[in-house]
Amino acid sequence: MAKRRNVRHFDAPQFHTDHPRPVTRRQFVAQGFLSGAAYTLGGGVLSLFSNPRDAYAALSSDLDARLGPCGVTDGAGKIPFICFDLAGGANIAGSNVLIGQEGGQQDFLATMGYSRQGLPGDMVPGLNDPVSGLPYANFDLGLGFHLDSAFRRGIMDTMAPANAAFVNGAVIPARSDNDTGNNPHNPMYGIARAGAEGSILKLAGSENTDSGGNSMLPMSLYDPELRPTKVDRPSDVTNLVDTGELVGILTKEDATAVMESIYRLTDAQLANPNLTTTLSNDAIIKDLVECGYLKAADIADRFGGVAINPSEDEVIVDQPNGTVGTGIFTRAEFDDNGRDGAEFRKTASIMKLVMNGFAGAGCIEMGGYDYHGGRRAEGESKDYRAGRCMGAVLEYAARLQKPVMMYVFSDGSLSSNGAVDNSVEGRGKGEWDSDNSSTAASFFLVYNPTRRATIIGATPEEIARHQQIGYMSSDGSVQRAATPAANNVPLLVNTVLLNYMALHGEQGMFGTVFPNHGLGNSTLQDSLTAFTPICNGTIANPV
Repeated sequence: MAKRRNVRHFDAPQFHTDHPRPVTRRQFVAQGFLSGAAYTLGGGVLSLFSNPRDAYAALSSDLDARLGPCGVTDGAGKIPFICFDLAGGANIAGSNVLIGQEGGQQDFLATMGYSRQGLPGDMVPGLNDPVSGLPYANFDLGLGFHLDSAFRRGIMDTMAPANAAFVNGAVIPARSDNDTGNNPHNPMYGIARAGAEGSILKLAGSENTDSGGNSMLPMSLYDPELRPTKVDRPSDVTNLVDTGELVGILTKEDATAVMESIYRLTDAQLANPNLTTTLSNDAIIKDLVECGYLKAADIADRFGGVAINPSEDEVIVDQPNGTVGTGIFTRAEFDDNGRDGAEFRKTASIMKLVMNGFAGAGCIEMGGYDYHGGRRAEGESKDYRAGRCMGAVLEYAARLQKPVMMYVFSDGSLSSNGAVDNSVEGRGKGEWDSDNSSTAASFFLVYNPTRRATIIGATPEEIARHQQIGYMSSDGSVQRAATPAANNVPLLVNTVLLNYMALHGEQGMFGTVFPNHGLGNSTLQDSLTAFTPICNGTIANPV
């Protein structure tokens, strides 16, 4: 008799008998015990007063000229970068993104290999869907996905179909450990080192960790000054430009004048030759104090009265007085009190910051992806939700007519034992039975508003090898010797960073920016690069 399993709600915590009791934050997130509740830390304005004659009605030209050295920019002219950290060991290969043997995505695996990746024999790439007649190997997004991939369905249900023609991507078969946040997967510090910077933040992440997500960052990239600011809801975005409620109490011009007054008083005191404190002689502290007040004045000047709340952006979500259907999300799903609504608001907050140049790069952590040991329906539900969020990033980039690089990774992966879930939500696919790091992979998609990014290569065979960086054996396992990234997570991160720089035509500077990268000489690096440049060092000059 059939045994009814996994009758709990899909977003309820996962109790795995083959896992230890969760004790760390990462374990709680991966198994769905934590959903990433937010809090925000912000500094206040010191209770200082100065001569009102030192204040000016708008940000003065002499102070405006000093903004650059203090790190206030309108973005660094780099392609926006957003990564998705699917905590727990999500499926990426096979059932979602196609991965083949040495010849690329269409050098298909054996039936046994696809069964291991959750696809029964009647749904393997190379066959056609009996209902639609379409091939199961689908390339609408440039990168090959399974036609019934939950990632793909989520992306296509959120993004305008015409915009898919401007998307392309690459997949990297690469092992990583299961059930641990100790995989140094997160590339954001390297993205910042490559030049990405926002006008408010360098980096933003949805978790209060050094990486901004679940997985760690490579320690070779660690810089305490780059620690991401935690943002996972619209109020976090608006709080980033809060100046102690001055703008709410005063006019924008008066608030700017108050912050200028504080800056000028501080600057005058630090320049006082009669002040002999350690503070006045410490150039680093002096710069930090000066720049802190100067940034506050600049923020008041630029953002006073400006709506940066994602929930008030008619492109992101339908507005009460607007036309229904104009937003990427409906108002009902954006305000939903369940997990869907929380993830949509988190995604909206990060993409609002990054795509508008307020942050250089962002990480969106999504928990509960340790979804083996039950019906396939649970994995399909969570993968579809992630796909909706990925599609929102791509659609927002399209509506803003800005490029974006979106990277998706997870700590480990899983495999199927061949048992099929024939429920409506299970879609006739293989149930996820256990963790399996050998089936792991990461991928990235690039949206470019002027044209689909071009894969390197003069022949179909060469193009296929650049779109799939590495390969799997016929049984669906990562070939560890295929690339430096295949069995080394820090080198996987470096491969992503190389591809980010290559999109700007800056791959020749990779060894200078990352001197101990471990990716070999330029010939090997070329084999690890997917795209020709889409811009010449700045998003304003498309090739």
